[in-house]
Amino acid sequence: MDLDQLAALRTPEGSAALAAAAELAGGDPLSAASALRAAGVPPTLAAAALTQAELRHRATGKFGPAAAGMFLTRPGLEQATRRVVADRRAARLHAAGVRTLADLGCGLGADALAAARAGIRVYGVEADPVTAAMAAANAAAAGLADLFTVECGDATAFDVSRVDGVFCDPARRATGTGRRIFDPRAYSPPWDFVTGLAERVPRTVVKVAPGLDHALIPAGAEAEWVGVDGDLVEAALWCGELAEVPRRASVYRQEIHQLTGSGDTEAPVGPPRRYLYDPDPAVVRAHLVAELATELDATLADEKIAYLYADHPTRTPYARCLEVTDVLPFSLKRLRALLRERRVGRVEILKRGSALTPEQLRRDLRLAGDQAASLVLTRVAGAPTVLIGQPVD
Repeated sequence: MDLDQLAALRTPEGSAALAAAAELAGGDPLSAASALRAAGVPPTLAAAALTQAELRHRATGKFGPAAAGMFLTRPGLEQATRRVVADRRAARLHAAGVRTLADLGCGLGADALAAARAGIRVYGVEADPVTAAMAAANAAAAGLADLFTVECGDATAFDVSRVDGVFCDPARRATGTGRRIFDPRAYSPPWDFVTGLAERVPRTVVKVAPGLDHALIPAGAEAEWVGVDGDLVEAALWCGELAEVPRRASVYRQEIHQLTGSGDTEAPVGPPRRYLYDPDPAVVRAHLVAELATELDATLADEKIAYLYADHPTRTPYARCLEVTDVLPFSLKRLRALLRERRVGRVEILKRGSALTPEQLRRDLRLAGDQAASLVLTRVAGAPTVLIGQPVD
């Protein structure tokens, strides 16, 4: 996608091509391209429209029905914030008194649009010309162009004295190759600029990769990890006046649930018990397993493995629960014999602290039967262990 192709898609002819491509999305790409060309759509416009139709279809899970009118790139879509997460962040910023916001590295505008919907005036800055133009087009499509404007430029040059809040989502993919950047010091804008924003603007939020090393969290900042339907999707640093607690795990399962704590408490250790809890990845990454253990009256069976065990089941949005029927020192021969005896033909395999590969174990078990079971590969007091159980609703 380039600026000329984007401009063409925003003409009446482009809108018609997009509508036709949307009808063909999900089918055979070659047939779709032939159908558009047969309808008189120029090849270049047809290719651009079909690409947008495919991306819009994929984006529905993140943005809902609004995806149908958005302009997208593959890297931008992968890095964009889900609407449910962006809306909640915008509401928190608005509740904290933010009325003007700089979105430094605004990408396609997902977070800026959420802030604008919350009534915040947003000034977006984006280094890539095509992405900046798409963000502006998305603001227009959403009817928010009066609240969200975009300039193409260097985020580090923006005058943050113009705003009372800053949101920064530094690029975490290499220009040209699209490869993920895991070292925050290689982000764009640079990490020292990003962390220095809090000293210049008291209400600053930084979106970071969920694998962020806790040692890189600025002193006094709140670090939040976000999970959606069991997937760990992002982390954010709430700085200055916005910091409320040291650590937070925000888990979305139809509605939001939040677990908070210090992040440095240790859970008690004991033997496996009847019920096993597999904490949400957001809870694990936020180092809040001990806080969850307190809620569940649970213990760890190994101080380094984030599975919790309790005598009674407790409903919680922060973990899956399994009822444990067997706890065995790991032995492939013994496990295979036991599963065959119980006619188990289908297994889900969970693992923490095990070097075994679930796919290879599934092949090695050579299962046959009409029953299902859950297998947990883990360690208990340092020893390789397998637990057999059933999910608890």
